[in-house]
Amino acid sequence: MSTDKIILGIDPGTTIMGFGIIRIRGKKMEFVQMNELLLQKYPDPYTKLKLIFDRTIELIETYHPDEIAIEAPFFGKNVQSMLKLGRAQGVAMAAGLSRQIPITEYLPKKIKMAITGNGNASKEQVAKMLQSTLGLKELPKNLDSTDGLAAAVCHFYNEGKIDTGKGYSGWDAFVKQNEKRIKKQ
Repeated sequence: MSTDKIILGIDPGTTIMGFGIIRIRGKKMEFVQMNELLLQKYPDPYTKLKLIFDRTIELIETYHPDEIAIEAPFFGKNVQSMLKLGRAQGVAMAAGLSRQIPITEYLPKKIKMAITGNGNASKEQVAKMLQSTLGLKELPKNLDSTDGLAAAVCHFYNEGKIDTGKGYSGWDAFVKQNEKRIKKQ
């Protein structure tokens, strides 16, 4: 049975939706694409939701992902922001579900932990680790696309290929126990 597959990762948002795509060949991960859907210029929230749905469908039809990993909205103090994020996430999920693609949701802390070993890592730390792991030449100006890519990579790591339940006593221990994740130059 082949383990080749494509994973689409999505960081939903009503201002910027970030997404990233990886290909899995055997037990190796390859970068395919990452980008953002910019929604700031659209004042109507329903137009934004339609654009999120349409772009997600377009990604599905272009890349044919086998699975979708999506970042769950974090619990903040602003209830209106949470509702908007939840709608954006729901629309992206509906697009995947309309094409019968399995979807897995990950909390931001779980994604950060999978990528950096620190659930409280900054967006910049996550982006730098992805750059190193996937051999990205440069990082985007906005880090929403790397957040989407991080969701896809987190999904790959959580499919039993890497035990993320290990405890590490420090950075040296993390590196030693994850040598396969380090790209040799």
